[in-house]
Amino acid sequence: MKYKKTLLLLSALCSITPMGMAVECATNPTIYADMPDASIVRVGDFYYMSSTTMHMAPGVPIMKSNDLVNWKIVSYAYDTLADTDELNLLNGKNDYARGSWASSLRYHDGVFYVSTFSNSTGKTHVYSTSDPERDPWKAIVFSPKLYDNSLFFDDDGRVYMINGHGIIKITELLPDLSGVKPGGVDQVIVENANALFEEDLIGLPAEGSQLFKINGKYYLFNIASPGSHWSRTVFVHRADKITGPYEGRIAFQDRGIAQGGLVETPSGDWYAYLFQDTGAVGRLPWLVPVTWENGWPVIGQGGTAPQALPKLPANKSLIPDIVNSDEFNYVQETSSLPLVWQWNHNPQDSYWSLSARPGYLRLTTDRVDTDFLTTHNTLTQRTFGPVCSGTTLLDTAQMQEGDFAGLGLLQKLYGLIGVKIEHGQPVLLMVNAQEEIPVDVERVPLPGNKVYLKVECDFRDLVDTAHFFYSLDGDQWKPFGDTLQMQYTMPHFMGYRFALFNYATLTPGGSADFDFFHISEHITK
Repeated sequence: MKYKKTLLLLSALCSITPMGMAVECATNPTIYADMPDASIVRVGDFYYMSSTTMHMAPGVPIMKSNDLVNWKIVSYAYDTLADTDELNLLNGKNDYARGSWASSLRYHDGVFYVSTFSNSTGKTHVYSTSDPERDPWKAIVFSPKLYDNSLFFDDDGRVYMINGHGIIKITELLPDLSGVKPGGVDQVIVENANALFEEDLIGLPAEGSQLFKINGKYYLFNIASPGSHWSRTVFVHRADKITGPYEGRIAFQDRGIAQGGLVETPSGDWYAYLFQDTGAVGRLPWLVPVTWENGWPVIGQGGTAPQALPKLPANKSLIPDIVNSDEFNYVQETSSLPLVWQWNHNPQDSYWSLSARPGYLRLTTDRVDTDFLTTHNTLTQRTFGPVCSGTTLLDTAQMQEGDFAGLGLLQKLYGLIGVKIEHGQPVLLMVNAQEEIPVDVERVPLPGNKVYLKVECDFRDLVDTAHFFYSLDGDQWKPFGDTLQMQYTMPHFMGYRFALFNYATLTPGGSADFDFFHISEHITK
């Protein structure tokens, strides 16, 4: 009921023409899917955005838009971040919630740059390309790790990174961005942003730096929170010189909608791009109108982020540009997966194929595993709201004794529906790990080698539930197992994802074939 009332309110807030007709407009969140830590640049009439996907590969998605609202994934900054046991899920290690974090996207002298840092490698990573849609990204890696860095090309030809956690610093780089410049600028510019709070205790120290130069002044965006509660707050500091001194103020406090920066439209309108933690679906992007008073950005309307954005066009479906169905019909052996897909950690390329059985995705086990979260070659897409579903057809004919394959919802507290081979026979199985220990909730023998599997997610009003179904004909669906109560957990630090998986519990070498993956913004419940 609350969700329906919100929709009615949004329609009332959008523009009204002189003839009294309502005009559809953009609404917040602009993307109802996990897309945190945005960094946005405008180049001509187009916008480009990077985001965080941490342990996923490929990583640092780059998106393009002509309206700030509707985006399409056009590339990734890297295929794999590094070759480590953690990123390869080897020797009992993993990189959940690590990998690469908040990136900084910049455009300078005809070249796109995206910088990030990694707690996995302990280094700073910089990628560049002249065309993010067509040309590969080139990588530079150097030490030290510059935390939450904001890459900045100044007008005098020098290049810097604003970085830090709690204490915010400016660090000058070599002109070719290959490392820190010896003897260059390296100083603190904000000693303690949290001092702007009335409370002394620090909850979240200042981080998430993004620096901009507007009308000759430098504007530094950060987030922090006071010690008595968790409510991410936007800080803005400004200075006449990049090295300071900086004066600061609390710029925005509303429902934890925070972390990001500023972007100007071709028509001269300003927006802050921020995000909000929104339960199990993840961290969702918001656009908040900005006006200027006495040289300071004023974020929001009366101190709040509006749901409706009358000056921007309506949100379109996230299908097919952020998530999409896939028939797995690829004719060339060199075919790659569409950009909507990401692997959970680095893939083992010899053990997945689009050509071994034309028209199918084949996942072959390369070792024995004991748990879904340790499994190689789990292929994922974002879940999205307010509701969504994912469906696949699994062929188990090439699976071996002890193999378990199917469709899952990936997070620490996961849920799975799939087929396990037991005593030579396929058995349908639903696993619920919402209490951290995976529980086999329901199992039934299957009469054949093929079964349709479906998962439905409901994120309305933070209900965050998932239901599982199977079908023998693709038409009549039967509920199976129990409800998964999805929960966003810090150990994974990511919204739930649909996941196609196959792992061996006894002997490696078996294969699971997936005929298709269909994604929908509708559910039956």
